[in-house]
Amino acid sequence: MNTLTNPFFSQYGTPHETIPFGNIGLAELEEAINVGMKREDEEIAAIVNSQEMPNFRNTIVALEHSGDLLERATTVMYNLLSAETNDELEDFSQRIAPVLSEHGAHIMQNELLFARVRAVRESKEVLDAEERMLLEKTYDAFERSGATLQKEGKDKFRAIKAELAQLSLRFSQNLLKETNRFYLHVENIEDLEGLPNTQLEQAAMTAQEKQLRGWVFTLQAPSYVPFMTYVKNRDLRKQMFLAYNTRCTHDNEENNFQIVKQIVNLRRELAQLLGYPTYADYVLRRRMAESVDNVYVFLKRLIEEYKAPAQQEVDDVRQLARQEEGEHFVLQPWDFSYYAHKLKMERYNLDQEMLRPYFELSRVKDGVFGLATQLYGISFKENPDIPVYHKDVAAYEVFDENNRFLAVLYMDFHPRETKQGGAWMTAYREADEKERPHVAVTMNFSKPTSEKPALLTLEEVETFLHEFGHALHGMFANTRYRSLSGTNVYWDFVELPSQFMENYAIETGFLKTFAFHYQTGEPMPEELIQRVVESRNFNAAYACMRQVAFGLLDMAFYTCREPFAGDIRDFEKEAWKEAQLLPSCPETCMSVQFGHIMSGGYAAGYYSYKWAEVLDADAFSLFQQEGIFNRSVAERFRENILSKGGTVPPMELYKRFRGQEPTIDALLRRNGIRKGQ
Repeated sequence: MNTLTNPFFSQYGTPHETIPFGNIGLAELEEAINVGMKREDEEIAAIVNSQEMPNFRNTIVALEHSGDLLERATTVMYNLLSAETNDELEDFSQRIAPVLSEHGAHIMQNELLFARVRAVRESKEVLDAEERMLLEKTYDAFERSGATLQKEGKDKFRAIKAELAQLSLRFSQNLLKETNRFYLHVENIEDLEGLPNTQLEQAAMTAQEKQLRGWVFTLQAPSYVPFMTYVKNRDLRKQMFLAYNTRCTHDNEENNFQIVKQIVNLRRELAQLLGYPTYADYVLRRRMAESVDNVYVFLKRLIEEYKAPAQQEVDDVRQLARQEEGEHFVLQPWDFSYYAHKLKMERYNLDQEMLRPYFELSRVKDGVFGLATQLYGISFKENPDIPVYHKDVAAYEVFDENNRFLAVLYMDFHPRETKQGGAWMTAYREADEKERPHVAVTMNFSKPTSEKPALLTLEEVETFLHEFGHALHGMFANTRYRSLSGTNVYWDFVELPSQFMENYAIETGFLKTFAFHYQTGEPMPEELIQRVVESRNFNAAYACMRQVAFGLLDMAFYTCREPFAGDIRDFEKEAWKEAQLLPSCPETCMSVQFGHIMSGGYAAGYYSYKWAEVLDADAFSLFQQEGIFNRSVAERFRENILSKGGTVPPMELYKRFRGQEPTIDALLRRNGIRKGQ
């Protein structure tokens, strides 16, 4: 390929130097990655061979700025693997993953480079707080990458990292293939009794896409969740449940059992190579929680506070089911959502479908954007000239209240077979002292149909707010160095901005700004809003225990001191038994689908969701005291939490905002576990 035609090798010439996706194919990616590795090697050699005495500028800053081409190319590759993948890209990623891993390890284990970094750390050079943080983070990265090991240890470290890179990719690719492989084809409308028209229309449209008559249901959330909630046919619910919860357990190429064992064992080996007893000990050294013991104390506290209320919630659902089905009815996992929904209707006369007409996607988007404007004074302008990676994606310019350009924001709302499930925020470009960030919010919301626009559930509105909170964290970055920018913070702090935003989903003042009926334009009735507010804690304890169970499973895997060789299903059941509330199914297995801890960044860190929930409840309680749209409090939140990135230890940032350390009390009150204000 002629490098002159490869967009990675010159200025993009696009608005704000956004990525020209239409001009980037696999050939361009492969070339840019290969050349990028060579360039970075040259940049590292220049640092190492410098005749100047090591100092912060010529070593730490030079290292921070090295590898720009490689970072740009790999960022595009990894983001597309999640949001717009194909077989060729996946094959290439598998081939290049160990090469990239070896390249990175070679740099981080370069003895001469590490000697310069250490010399800067030991020097008396006067640095400001942000510079000291970058220096410590850089030194720590070398140490945690095996820079202090002997040659044999370094070789082993690199081999482990390369294998882990491949295994993590295979894990997520297998999960996507298994999710896409299954669909339930229904031709008899009577089998779908209870399913609302919105879902019937979606399923009919999916059937048409597959050139089938009737209705088709998939394992993607907008299809699966309503099916399990509304469909009366128990056999079909069981079929869907088992299809979803047995993904990657079948005797085929997408089976993840062995991959899980390999990932867990390799991570344990890596940690022990560096002198840590377990992988969790290795991870938690760079977390707010600090230690395995502290995580378990935290999870145990949640069990103590939530298990009894959660058991009562399950008993209430079971009682209703027996009233309808007979006293000998055994509530199974595929029954819970169905009867929980019935109970919610009985108590609050509230159903997701009642709310959907008021949550038309474009209005929700305007509401979320408007909330950011209210809190922080920022504005959003769609720019069709910014290239996007799929026709469903929209790109926005974001401006501060003084009309200063702040960021580019990509929004990608709907599911497709080329996209991983779930929702996430990512950065195509991090902020530094010269460049503003480009961030993307990717979700899998209900699609529009031929009859209706995209109408969201309340849960989807919450998901939108959650990911948008991450986006604000990225867009507000006001740091000099990319590696300290935006969401580059301790993992158990990263969910604070996102979960904080979820609080607004049931705030009357916020709902009144955008919740209008998509046909009539009428606002959501006060009485309906009140029911939403009153029902906010319905099965909240059950939801908490579900997350605690996942946290326990995560910690069980990554506190292993010996090679893991047992049965994964048995291990799973033992690990989370304290938090289980429903009968288990012998066929199912969560571990082989648990992307957060196997292929994502949450290994030994899933507890972070609940940890950050304590923070967000405590933080939002201040807004409730001062006013949920209070600009002064919002500016403190922006200044101390959203803009600082990883430049200051997170607890220090939190105390600057809140004036005190967080307590669990606000969360317990919010969930109705503890009374009072």
